[in-house]
Amino acid sequence: MKKNHIIFVLLFTITFLLTGCNIFTAATPLPEGETISEIQGAGHISPLKNRPVYNVHGIVTAIRADGFYMQDPNPDDDPATSEAVFVYGAAALGVRIGDEVLVNAVVIESDMGDGYLTITQLKNPHVEVISTGNNLPEPMVIGGGGRMPPSEVIDDDTLGKVGDSGEFDPQNDGIDFYESLESMRVQVNDAVAVSGTSQYKEIAVVGDLGAHAGVMTPRGGLVVQSEDFNPERIILDDAMRNLPLVTTGDRAEGPIIGVMDYTYGNFKLQPTESVSFIDGDLTPEGPLAAPADGQIRVVNYNVLNLSAQDKNRAAVLAEQIVDLMTSPDIIGLQEIQDNDGSISSETVSADETYHMLIDAIAAQGGPAYGFVNIDPERDQDGGVPGGNIRVGFLYRLDRGISLAEAPNGPGDAVTATDVLNIEGELTLSVNPGRIDPTNVAFADSRKPMIVTFLIDDTPLYIINNHFNSKGGDSGLFGEYQPPVLESEVQRLLQAEVLHDFVAQMLAVDPAVNILVMGDLNDFQFSPPVDLLEESGLNNLMETLPVSERYSYVYDGNSQTLDQMLVSDGLLEQVVEYDVLHINSEFDYQHRFSDHDPVTVVIELD
Repeated sequence: MKKNHIIFVLLFTITFLLTGCNIFTAATPLPEGETISEIQGAGHISPLKNRPVYNVHGIVTAIRADGFYMQDPNPDDDPATSEAVFVYGAAALGVRIGDEVLVNAVVIESDMGDGYLTITQLKNPHVEVISTGNNLPEPMVIGGGGRMPPSEVIDDDTLGKVGDSGEFDPQNDGIDFYESLESMRVQVNDAVAVSGTSQYKEIAVVGDLGAHAGVMTPRGGLVVQSEDFNPERIILDDAMRNLPLVTTGDRAEGPIIGVMDYTYGNFKLQPTESVSFIDGDLTPEGPLAAPADGQIRVVNYNVLNLSAQDKNRAAVLAEQIVDLMTSPDIIGLQEIQDNDGSISSETVSADETYHMLIDAIAAQGGPAYGFVNIDPERDQDGGVPGGNIRVGFLYRLDRGISLAEAPNGPGDAVTATDVLNIEGELTLSVNPGRIDPTNVAFADSRKPMIVTFLIDDTPLYIINNHFNSKGGDSGLFGEYQPPVLESEVQRLLQAEVLHDFVAQMLAVDPAVNILVMGDLNDFQFSPPVDLLEESGLNNLMETLPVSERYSYVYDGNSQTLDQMLVSDGLLEQVVEYDVLHINSEFDYQHRFSDHDPVTVVIELD
């Protein structure tokens, strides 16, 4: 018996060493304690917030520098309650993935700051490892064969702060759906990128090759609509695994598995296994066909802080202008910086910036261009400090295009352009000029510039704009629902100034040719853009199919910020309108700007 006993103990010990199992696990019942689903609750705020909890049982699924994720291997039957939680603090370190643990801790809602959701966590933990080497809980599939995310609604039942009001509805509301998966292992199958890799090393994807997604673009993106900001998008973050550089339309090689996290206003999937994508072979559009005789092409383009210090970027831009846009007749530019760029100095002139670009176009084999510019007052127009960004124009010198003379000559940074009626003829007091530049609507923001171009003696009035940015707005998945759009207040004021100016012009000459364009920093269905249309303008973006209405991609949402609106008289002369997709769908290292140029061909009477 003694010999047999020794053999049994040796065999059992070897088994323990090989499997890593605690010899007491099978025989000893787990002590009674709170479950993770009880801690998470069916809501955004834990019902046990600020209370101590004991003997919380789970398997370690992922480890960070500040703690670890754990998930209950025995989930409840309620899909509204997450089965995982993050354990925070130095005492949480020292565990390994696959460890079975019991945790005593305090439940907290980790607050990332105003405007963000909180994250349920266990703080100040005491961790007991009761077995090791366990299989991880199976990841929850997001999409076909698992739980289907809402495809339209982010939140439709909260007025105010999430968690203070509103029904918790994971089946209908995207913000609740992802909350119900907080910290859990999840899996996305057949993921396709709906954005390029961002400067933050993030990639937005949809599962199942987009089969259950909203309106997809012909090039693989996902279009924003007035009532659909695409909650089915899943943002991959690189906190635990490096992510590759991808382009919109690239496909993941295998399932993407990780834990559901939340940072900076978005739920994000943190992959815990390597991620790779198959190249979808997306290439920049172009070249455009040259306009026919009697037609001109006008392009609008945000060139992302171009200064005279950016000779390499100027060469890239020149190549785009000549080879892809076939040397447009007029190019309206936003974000032209002064000559020394973001250096804080007394410099506000941008003449060297324009000449650098004009020379680069000539070196690329393009035609000679002139430029139209009004220098701003120093540090009064927002943007990168010291950059003194402004709007401006290039125009071809070989196509019969000139600037009309004005009674008071060219304008300056602070002189307002007046609409004049001289013997029944519409005339502007200055050319070029700024529209109400001292109005509070344009405080710390770009001022609109209007230019009267003569196209073989036919006047064409172009207003170039760069409205206030959307910075400061609360996120789509933020603490406040519906999102608080603080920046929209200033854009509405800017649109109101522009609305009144255009209305004055149309009152003098209802048939006048007016083109309002620029980076309006808002959607074609937004209140500021609606207000512009009410002045008597027609938004050309709305002439495109819904799937093609985008010039910018943000967090996987293909959207319109760069727009052209025309008066009724000019609308009849529009031959072609399009967006040239050469930037926004590509990764941050392989694009010139984050905006795509917008182009229109017109044939003036």
